[in-house]
Amino acid sequence: MADNGNTALVIGASGGLGTALKAHLLSSGAFSQVLGLSRSVSEAGAPLLDVTDEANIAASAEWLKELCAAKPLRYLIVATGYLHQTGQGPERSLAQLDAAYLSQIFAINTIGPALLLKHFAPLLPRDGESKIVFISAKVGSIGDNALGGWYGYRASKAALNQIVKTASIELARRNKQTCCIALHPGTVATQLSDPFSKTGLNVREPAIAALEICQVIDRLRAQDNGRFVDYRGQALPW
Repeated sequence: MADNGNTALVIGASGGLGTALKAHLLSSGAFSQVLGLSRSVSEAGAPLLDVTDEANIAASAEWLKELCAAKPLRYLIVATGYLHQTGQGPERSLAQLDAAYLSQIFAINTIGPALLLKHFAPLLPRDGESKIVFISAKVGSIGDNALGGWYGYRASKAALNQIVKTASIELARRNKQTCCIALHPGTVATQLSDPFSKTGLNVREPAIAALEICQVIDRLRAQDNGRFVDYRGQALPW
């Protein structure tokens, strides 16, 4: 693909999937610059990005603003997420609910992405196509929940989906060619999903998952704004 003169940004670029997404976008040659931000690895001169710290998010957005002055931000992929504490899996019953864990998982999976929208969405151009993709999860689907359990993760991702849907409406008023979606990546062979990669699941390596996800993103158009889809582009129930 030819260099389009634009910028792609991956937030959560130090995770297994985020690293693969950034690498794929770099190898595609489609962007003038491909940038990555995370809590442990960032671009030269950029602050480390902590999604639980709004001042830090604002500083990261200010850093990006200068870089995108001549190379507009067209792709924004948010691949941050939190599932379980070390040595302790997601809750299986009401008896396992813990206030501290619930606060942490909502801070990372829901409030953080909302604040990223607050500070990074204004950097998107007011004309031309722009694509914002939040890595969500099928277990965040209320309509698809037939097994129960995983209270915090399910609820935090369901709340993320509502934020994405609501923001998609506002962003379309600013630029009718904006597409903001929630995307289920499937089961990817990463540290987050490793304890749950049981036999029978379609577990894919990060590079394969990144390719599939980027193929979906490339096909997105304005009419897809506000959707919840999987890594094949198929619609998922809210």
